[in-house]
Amino acid sequence: HVQLVESGGGSVQAGGSLRLSCSASGYEYSIQCMAWYRQVSGKEREGIAASAIGLAYRYLGDSVKGRFDVIRDSASNTLYLQMNDLRPGDTAMYYCAADLRGGPRCYDRVRGGMLDYGGRGTQVTVS
Repeated sequence: HVQLVESGGGSVQAGGSLRLSCSASGYEYSIQCMAWYRQVSGKEREGIAASAIGLAYRYLGDSVKGRFDVIRDSASNTLYLQMNDLRPGDTAMYYCAADLRGGPRCYDRVRGGMLDYGGRGTQVTVS
């Protein structure tokens, strides 16, 4: 079983930056695919960023490309989401997710919301 704990959320003014962290424990050394999702109340959860072991390229959704980046620190089993140029439309609950399956299909699973493990989320508010 994998446990994921998100941190780093908060309130920020438009144009500002935040860095979210997701710490993994449990079978953390078996995790192949990690991702960030966000969800606005009443809307579907959106996969916005992901990193897969063995893949040189990261996944970034169109809504965040050019402003956000995802960084994985394998040594500490932590996934970061660096968020720059934040906009009020980025206000959401941000969740971390992980899966023991990897490879190129990792990003397909992220887009399909099919990762096996998820955290409780951290709130980001942009005003």
